[in-house]
Amino acid sequence: MKTFVPTADPAEPVVLADVAEPVPRPDEALVKVEAFSVNRGETFRLERPAPGDRPGKDVAGLVVQPAADGSGPSGITRVVGHPMAGGWAEYVAVPTGALAELPDSVSVLQGAALPLAGLTALRLLRAAGPVPGRRVLLTGASGGVGHFVTELATAAGAQVTAVTRNAERGARLAELGAAEIVHDVTEARGPYDIVLESTGGRALSDALARLARRGTLIWFGQAGRVPATLDFFDFFAGPESAVIRHFHYLDADTRLGDDLATLVRLTAEGRLHPEIGRVADWAGTAAALTDLRDRRVRGKAVLTLS
Repeated sequence: MKTFVPTADPAEPVVLADVAEPVPRPDEALVKVEAFSVNRGETFRLERPAPGDRPGKDVAGLVVQPAADGSGPSGITRVVGHPMAGGWAEYVAVPTGALAELPDSVSVLQGAALPLAGLTALRLLRAAGPVPGRRVLLTGASGGVGHFVTELATAAGAQVTAVTRNAERGARLAELGAAEIVHDVTEARGPYDIVLESTGGRALSDALARLARRGTLIWFGQAGRVPATLDFFDFFAGPESAVIRHFHYLDADTRLGDDLATLVRLTAEGRLHPEIGRVADWAGTAAALTDLRDRRVRGKAVLTLS
């Protein structure tokens, strides 16, 4: 089969290679990939790939070989999946616990745009606790996670202030329910009950300064790739006794497949709207990756295997 492998060359981060089809474990189904999406974190990893790296976590397609242990779909079924690697290929073996069926009303493009960003947003809001009536500050809101958090949180009754430098993206977040759009954390008017921070660097300390006393800051990323510096005594100026929580989306009490099914259901009901910024085929993959890395893509970059 054909698959993408990293090159460590910024001008052409991946190339097509011919490899043997994966041999699924007993609890894995073999999925024929019809579309996959790219996450910005994956483009970071492509800069310094490890030997044997096979990128790809977000896929949609058809189960062509059910799991040998009888779990998961029993026949040819449209699915969305979240393997830990290897999804940028014609076929990928996916644990059945990381699969959810796709109804006809949800396209493979929409399905491929859901997994990592949608799972992160869904589990992030669970970690935040009840949000109705609470003021939420969301940094780094331009990406897929920010989109899904805004839509889910506002639907649950939160008052969301979204931070994005992109005016067009800000307008879309407002359409999705954000109460306020600011272009820098320092423009946000606190205090906030909850801060969801994904940028790192100075943005984290600026966001913390706008947190209410005994509020919660959930740190779920460092997209700016700059470490944060905090001063213990700054907490006394406002966020006294605040909680800072590290967040990893895979550290959850629910199954990936169950949460994927929730995201699919919300999409089918028109309550969640995956945004696709670019669609490309095999030949356009390298260009799509560099555009995403350089932030020229707004919304998910989805690749179709044609």
